[in-house]
Amino acid sequence: MKIVVLAGSPHKNGTSNTLVNEFVKGAKDKGKEVEIIDLAHIDIHPCMGCDFCGMNGNCRWQDKGNEILNKILECDVIVFASPVYYYNVSSQLKMMIDRFYAKTIKITNKNLKAAVIMTAWNNDYEFTYGVVDKYFDTLFSYMHFKDAGRIYAKGSGTVSMMPKKYYEETYKLGRNI
Repeated sequence: MKIVVLAGSPHKNGTSNTLVNEFVKGAKDKGKEVEIIDLAHIDIHPCMGCDFCGMNGNCRWQDKGNEILNKILECDVIVFASPVYYYNVSSQLKMMIDRFYAKTIKITNKNLKAAVIMTAWNNDYEFTYGVVDKYFDTLFSYMHFKDAGRIYAKGSGTVSMMPKKYYEETYKLGRNI
Protein backbone atom coordinates (compact mmCIF):
# COMPACT_ATOMS: atom_id res chain seq x y z
CA MET A 1 0.00 0.00 0.00
CA LYS A 2 1.33 3.41 -1.00
CA ILE A 3 0.47 6.42 1.13
CA VAL A 4 1.13 10.07 0.30
CA VAL A 5 1.02 12.54 3.19
CA LEU A 6 0.47 16.17 2.20
CA ALA A 7 2.04 18.00 5.14
CA GLY A 8 0.90 21.61 5.18
CA SER A 9 2.67 23.03 8.21
CA PRO A 10 5.52 25.53 7.84
CA HIS A 11 6.81 24.29 11.23
CA LYS A 12 8.97 21.23 10.61
CA ASN A 13 8.86 20.27 14.29
CA GLY A 14 5.38 21.59 15.05
CA THR A 15 2.31 19.75 16.26
CA SER A 16 0.85 18.54 12.97
CA ASN A 17 4.23 17.29 11.71
CA THR A 18 4.78 15.56 15.07
CA LEU A 19 1.52 13.68 14.53
CA VAL A 20 2.46 12.97 10.91
CA ASN A 21 5.57 11.23 12.22
CA GLU A 22 3.41 9.10 14.54
CA PHE A 23 1.15 8.19 11.61
CA VAL A 24 4.19 7.20 9.53
CA LYS A 25 5.54 5.00 12.35
CA GLY A 26 2.24 3.18 12.56
CA ALA A 27 1.96 2.72 8.81
CA LYS A 28 5.54 1.52 8.40
CA ASP A 29 5.13 -0.89 11.31
CA LYS A 30 2.49 -2.58 9.13
CA GLY A 31 4.74 -2.59 6.05
CA LYS A 32 3.12 0.30 4.22
CA GLU A 33 5.10 2.61 1.96
CA VAL A 34 4.77 6.26 3.02
CA GLU A 35 5.99 9.47 1.44
CA ILE A 36 5.69 12.78 3.25
CA ILE A 37 5.49 15.80 0.98
CA ASP A 38 6.46 18.97 2.85
CA LEU A 39 4.30 21.51 1.04
CA ALA A 40 5.63 24.49 2.98
CA HIS A 41 9.18 24.11 1.72
CA ILE A 42 8.88 23.32 -1.98
CA ASP A 43 8.37 25.30 -5.18
CA ILE A 44 4.66 25.26 -5.93
CA HIS A 45 2.37 27.82 -7.52
CA PRO A 46 -1.35 28.33 -6.98
CA CYS A 47 -3.99 27.23 -9.45
CA MET A 48 -4.83 30.17 -11.69
CA GLY A 49 -8.14 28.77 -12.89
CA CYS A 50 -6.92 29.17 -16.46
CA ASP A 51 -8.29 25.75 -17.53
CA PHE A 52 -5.10 24.95 -19.47
CA CYS A 53 -5.35 21.46 -17.97
CA GLY A 54 -9.02 20.91 -18.78
CA MET A 55 -9.32 19.07 -15.43
CA ASN A 56 -7.66 16.06 -17.04
CA GLY A 57 -4.18 17.08 -18.11
CA ASN A 58 -1.05 18.85 -17.06
CA CYS A 59 -1.01 22.15 -15.22
CA ARG A 60 0.61 25.07 -16.99
CA TRP A 61 2.95 25.56 -14.02
CA GLN A 62 6.17 23.59 -14.37
CA ASP A 63 6.81 23.13 -10.66
CA LYS A 64 6.67 20.44 -7.98
CA GLY A 65 2.87 20.51 -8.06
CA ASN A 66 2.81 18.36 -11.20
CA GLU A 67 5.12 15.79 -9.59
CA ILE A 68 2.91 15.67 -6.52
CA LEU A 69 -0.20 15.14 -8.64
CA ASN A 70 1.50 12.19 -10.33
CA LYS A 71 2.43 10.73 -6.92
CA ILE A 72 -1.20 11.04 -5.85
CA LEU A 73 -2.23 9.14 -8.96
CA GLU A 74 0.18 6.35 -7.98
CA CYS A 75 -0.92 6.05 -4.34
CA ASP A 76 -3.70 4.18 -2.55
CA VAL A 77 -4.17 6.61 0.34
CA ILE A 78 -3.81 10.37 0.68
CA VAL A 79 -3.42 12.04 4.07
CA PHE A 80 -4.07 15.74 4.63
CA ALA A 81 -2.09 17.17 7.57
CA SER A 82 -2.17 20.77 8.75
CA PRO A 83 -2.52 23.06 11.70
CA VAL A 84 -5.77 25.00 11.79
CA TYR A 85 -5.15 28.53 10.51
CA TYR A 86 -8.12 30.87 10.72
CA TYR A 87 -10.54 27.93 10.87
CA ASN A 88 -9.28 26.13 7.81
CA VAL A 89 -6.26 24.24 6.50
CA SER A 90 -3.00 26.10 6.03
CA SER A 91 -2.51 28.04 2.82
CA GLN A 92 0.29 25.64 1.87
CA LEU A 93 -2.07 22.66 1.96
CA LYS A 94 -4.94 24.57 0.35
CA MET A 95 -2.72 25.60 -2.55
CA MET A 96 -1.96 21.94 -3.33
CA ILE A 97 -5.59 20.90 -2.95
CA ASP A 98 -6.52 23.61 -5.45
CA ARG A 99 -3.99 22.13 -7.86
CA PHE A 100 -6.01 18.87 -7.84
CA TYR A 101 -8.05 20.68 -10.50
CA ALA A 102 -5.53 19.66 -13.17
CA LYS A 103 -6.14 15.95 -12.50
CA THR A 104 -9.65 16.02 -11.04
CA ILE A 105 -11.04 13.37 -13.38
CA LYS A 106 -8.14 10.96 -12.88
CA ILE A 107 -8.04 11.46 -9.10
CA THR A 108 -11.80 11.02 -8.65
CA ASN A 109 -11.74 7.84 -10.75
CA LYS A 110 -9.21 6.29 -8.32
CA ASN A 111 -11.62 6.34 -5.34
CA LEU A 112 -8.69 6.85 -2.99
CA LYS A 113 -8.83 6.38 0.74
CA ALA A 114 -8.17 9.65 2.55
CA ALA A 115 -7.43 10.69 6.12
CA VAL A 116 -7.03 13.98 7.99
CA ILE A 117 -4.60 15.02 10.72
CA MET A 118 -5.25 18.51 12.10
CA THR A 119 -3.99 20.33 15.17
CA ALA A 120 -5.22 23.48 16.90
CA TRP A 121 -4.64 25.45 20.06
CA ASN A 122 -8.32 25.62 21.00
CA ASN A 123 -10.20 22.89 22.86
CA ASP A 124 -13.62 23.59 21.36
CA TYR A 125 -14.50 21.19 18.53
CA GLU A 126 -17.43 23.00 16.93
CA PHE A 127 -15.86 26.44 16.94
CA THR A 128 -12.38 25.29 15.91
CA TYR A 129 -12.96 22.24 13.72
CA GLY A 130 -16.58 22.56 12.61
CA VAL A 131 -15.83 24.49 9.43
CA VAL A 132 -12.75 22.48 8.49
CA ASP A 133 -14.61 19.20 9.07
CA LYS A 134 -17.36 20.33 6.69
CA TYR A 135 -14.67 21.36 4.20
CA PHE A 136 -13.25 17.82 4.23
CA ASP A 137 -16.75 16.31 4.00
CA THR A 138 -17.29 18.31 0.82
CA LEU A 139 -13.81 17.64 -0.61
CA PHE A 140 -14.06 13.90 0.07
CA SER A 141 -17.50 13.71 -1.52
CA TYR A 142 -16.50 15.69 -4.61
CA MET A 143 -13.22 13.79 -5.12
CA HIS A 144 -14.80 10.38 -4.33
CA PHE A 145 -12.39 9.83 -1.43
CA LYS A 146 -13.26 7.08 1.06
CA ASP A 147 -12.93 8.52 4.56
CA ALA A 148 -10.31 6.44 6.39
CA GLY A 149 -10.28 8.53 9.57
CA ARG A 150 -9.75 11.98 10.98
CA ILE A 151 -7.65 13.17 13.90
CA TYR A 152 -8.61 16.60 15.21
CA ALA A 153 -6.09 17.27 17.97
CA LYS A 154 -7.65 19.89 20.25
CA GLY A 155 -5.53 21.75 22.78
CA SER A 156 -2.42 21.20 20.67
CA GLY A 157 -0.97 24.66 20.21
CA THR A 158 2.54 23.45 20.96
CA VAL A 159 4.15 20.02 21.02
CA SER A 160 4.65 20.22 24.79
CA MET A 161 0.96 20.96 25.44
CA MET A 162 -0.43 18.38 23.00
CA PRO A 163 -2.36 15.65 24.83
CA LYS A 164 -0.55 12.30 24.57
CA LYS A 165 -3.73 10.54 23.46
CA TYR A 166 -3.31 12.10 20.01
CA TYR A 167 0.06 10.43 19.54
CA GLU A 168 -1.54 7.04 20.13
CA GLU A 169 -4.63 7.76 18.02
CA THR A 170 -2.53 8.94 15.10
CA TYR A 171 -0.16 5.96 15.35
CA LYS A 172 -3.19 3.63 15.28
CA LEU A 173 -4.63 5.46 12.28
CA GLY A 174 -1.37 4.78 10.42
CA ARG A 175 -1.39 1.11 11.40
CA ASN A 176 -5.02 0.51 10.53
CA ILE A 177 -5.43 2.53 7.36
